[in-house]
Amino acid sequence: MDDVGDRSPERSDVGLLAAEEVRTVRELLDGAGLLTATTRFAYLGLEAPRRCDGPAPSGRAVRVLLHDVAGATARDVRVSLTAGTVSTRDLDPVVDGQVPVLDEEFELVEQVLAQDLRWQESLGRRGLSVEEVRVAPLSAGVFGYEDEVGRRVLRGLAFHQQHPRDHAWAHPVDGLVGYVDVLARTVLRVIDTGAVPVPQESGNYDDPQVTGPSRTSQRPIEITQPRGPSFTLDGGHLRWEGWDLHIGFDAREGLVLHRVGFHDRDRGGRLRPVLDRASISEMVVPYGDPSPVRSWQNYFDTGEYLVGRYANSLELGCDCVGDITYMDVVLADEHGHPRTLTHAVCLHEEDAGVLWKHTDLWTGSAETRRNRRMVISFFTTVGNYDYGFYWYLYLDGTIEMEVKATGVVFTSAHPGGDQPYATQIAPGLGAPFHQHLFCARLDVAVDGPRNRVDEVDAVRVPAGPGNERGNAFTRRSTPLVRESRAMRHADPAVGRTWRISNPESSNRVGEPVAFVLHPQGLPTLLADDGASITARAGFATRHLWVTRYDPQEQYAAGDLVNQHPGGAGLPAYAARDRDLDGQELVVWHTFGLTHFPRTEDWPVMPVDRAGFRLTPSGFFDRNPTLDVPRSAGSHCATRPDR
Repeated sequence: MDDVGDRSPERSDVGLLAAEEVRTVRELLDGAGLLTATTRFAYLGLEAPRRCDGPAPSGRAVRVLLHDVAGATARDVRVSLTAGTVSTRDLDPVVDGQVPVLDEEFELVEQVLAQDLRWQESLGRRGLSVEEVRVAPLSAGVFGYEDEVGRRVLRGLAFHQQHPRDHAWAHPVDGLVGYVDVLARTVLRVIDTGAVPVPQESGNYDDPQVTGPSRTSQRPIEITQPRGPSFTLDGGHLRWEGWDLHIGFDAREGLVLHRVGFHDRDRGGRLRPVLDRASISEMVVPYGDPSPVRSWQNYFDTGEYLVGRYANSLELGCDCVGDITYMDVVLADEHGHPRTLTHAVCLHEEDAGVLWKHTDLWTGSAETRRNRRMVISFFTTVGNYDYGFYWYLYLDGTIEMEVKATGVVFTSAHPGGDQPYATQIAPGLGAPFHQHLFCARLDVAVDGPRNRVDEVDAVRVPAGPGNERGNAFTRRSTPLVRESRAMRHADPAVGRTWRISNPESSNRVGEPVAFVLHPQGLPTLLADDGASITARAGFATRHLWVTRYDPQEQYAAGDLVNQHPGGAGLPAYAARDRDLDGQELVVWHTFGLTHFPRTEDWPVMPVDRAGFRLTPSGFFDRNPTLDVPRSAGSHCATRPDR
């Protein structure tokens, strides 16, 4: 196992902050008179460089969102590290929304509710005291409450923790919710619809008394690379089997890939770009239970909570197996000081099955090549759920993104019987139906900056002249030439894909080079068209959006998501209806899971997966893996005792 975390990221690294840069930002802000004892850094991150052209003309810059816990105006700040300058914009919470939720506000919600007489009385009617109740601090959304306009609000649901090591998610205190103004430190309202029995079965999946003895049937699987891995990593610059890219990390988006390209041997080893930048721009978890105490539950884990900020340190478990290289990343804490997260990013190779194979009956030849993939990943924990984000690079030029969802499902009480909006996962314990919807932002640059996108469907051809036997089928390609026409749904029934091509670059048979986006085609947002969450998560109403590149249009749900009333992000970007044909484009892809929880998801959920693939289609002039050698070694042999 290699560890490159002790290397401070170089300033030449496209997407990695250095600790001295964070300190410089704080010094500049302090010198500009923007910091007081009550100032908090809600976000600090590098601005993305201009597409394909290296650093922006203004040099390396950092964006900071400043929040004042005493109630002063929040600010959106840009700091040029190159010029040493600071520019600010005051934020209007009604128009702009609120800056992301702070760590310190999590505990604050519980503390404020614990002091409220209405909350105490509601718990007392259930035989509980505030000392044994944990409160989940949850983003508020926007639901037309006049007394919440302009206020910074979180909502709290209660869970009974029976002892310090008890997983309180097993014991929801249902029928009760508190609304908290975290700036004024007051409770706006307590809604109590009546006491419901608190589920009592333990959810302590790490307790041997609950799980029983560990099985003894598993023999070891050892994954070794005795000569080391096949990739090189220099700071954030990764090279592997033709692939060449820069790895970045952001407190909001987590992993970001920059300048992803492939060295094509058939074209003299030229580095051919594919993606200029790739990230998961947003994720939302909308819940489908209309109960008065839960109908508001919708969380934007990226825009409201910042998934990168809660990245796990992967040194404590078997999150990655094999010959692993870890990367540390530098973030800023909420006081603006550098914080190094060790082993935040995991890099390794793994076997990926058969790459290609043929046994030829005429020549008698039999050839097999094995595939492998480069894995770049991180895990984050946001409340009850844990998410793994995995970018895979394959030998044949395929790029794959996979999200692994695990952790603990959000719970409620369950009265038994068939309920329309929740599953009974244990006696008296429910799990409301919900979705996990992600939006990838892909700054496409297929063999150059100017691309086009076509929607491709499989088409049945009716029997008739020229198709007398009725066996014909073909494909239909529809160009998406304007933003108003590029808001699309997947359709698995016709095998719908989206082809991203470069009209200025052709392969050896004269066709434009291309990559194809293959969606899974699972449901998009299921809320009603008039729902608050639909206005706020408009991106999730379509599988595909294509927009003209604009460096100011970075986030699928808009810039400030917390308590924003809606309409921002992709619906606003696409409303400009810009020409797309042969332009610098951003492809946005919504994908995810619709989760009807199972009993098997309790007390901890086995990994569920969602994702998409980008495959070369006419990008290479032939199979780019013909030079992959035959596998050798004992792992290809049959055990003599079998």
